[in-house]
Amino acid sequence: MKEKKFKITWNSPVVLGFVAVCLVATVLNYITKGGSNRLLFMTYHSSLKSPLTYLRFFTHVFGHADWAHFVGNMSYILLLGPMLEEKYTSKALLEVIGITAVITALINYIFFWNIGLCGASGVVFAFILLSSFTSFKEGEIPLTVILVAVFFIGQQVIQGIMVIDNISNMAHIVGGIVGGLTGYVLNKKSESGPGVTV
Repeated sequence: MKEKKFKITWNSPVVLGFVAVCLVATVLNYITKGGSNRLLFMTYHSSLKSPLTYLRFFTHVFGHADWAHFVGNMSYILLLGPMLEEKYTSKALLEVIGITAVITALINYIFFWNIGLCGASGVVFAFILLSSFTSFKEGEIPLTVILVAVFFIGQQVIQGIMVIDNISNMAHIVGGIVGGLTGYVLNKKSESGPGVTV
């Protein structure tokens, strides 16, 4: 009897690519003592005349303050991402990441001009809410969606009001809203039958 050979597969290109870029950005942040984050991987109220301001609207989700920040976010991304990429396609997941990045950056730029924002926390919350829609059927709202929204988004609202810390509750809330809306839209489209591209 032949023994089955096991091989490692690149099963989730967007998720694995995202994690790889975040790893490189985190390593660079250590090597440059925070310089690379300030230049490329953190969004803040910088001049609109600088092309880097617009680039950072997208790239701030790759930067992380330290290893604990990186590992915490990547654990969720690796846990939830492959399932979401398989269900919704790589293109759709890439769009969720991009939309979350830009919306959180714009809100931070306009309303929190004195605070720098970096990290994939918004993407994590988008994935959490998006994953709760995996058993969605038209005309129904899964109880899991309601509970996830109450526990995760509610906690962020309370922490944003009651606790002063270095965590951007705004990014978490916005990410959760983007994930929830995207989950609803994607599942509604798939319910409408074949021939619909997402």
